[in-house]
Amino acid sequence: MRPESRMSLLAKVHIARKDLNLDDDTYRELLHRVTGHESAKDCTVPELVRVVAEFRRKGWQEKPKGGKPRPAPSRGTAALRGKITALLAEAGRPEEYAEGIARRMHKVDALEFCTPKQLKGVIAALVRDAQRHGRVA
Repeated sequence: MRPESRMSLLAKVHIARKDLNLDDDTYRELLHRVTGHESAKDCTVPELVRVVAEFRRKGWQEKPKGGKPRPAPSRGTAALRGKITALLAEAGRPEEYAEGIARRMHKVDALEFCTPKQLKGVIAALVRDAQRHGRVA
């Protein structure tokens, strides 16, 4: 695991300050108490780590990374998605390969947004790919 960069730690300090609704005086007092500095830009990486730890001790929690969560597959598509996953695993290809097929064939952003009919089309394309490369589908 790589250590966090100075920029990401500074961002966390400022996000935590905002999330905890700290006024300027309280924030600077906390910084001075933890690091001896009046500004986060003067802090070293280990000092910034201590400041973030102090914010966590005060109840701040980071929001999970990533965008919007993907929708759960509907019952009618779960088996089809499983077949796609099996075909991809057999071919040694990532899920992005099938998403690229769906994007080209059906103009959808991800497999989660495909209808059962569209998923069957992706499966047909993966079966043709397997046959073309001498794999049993």
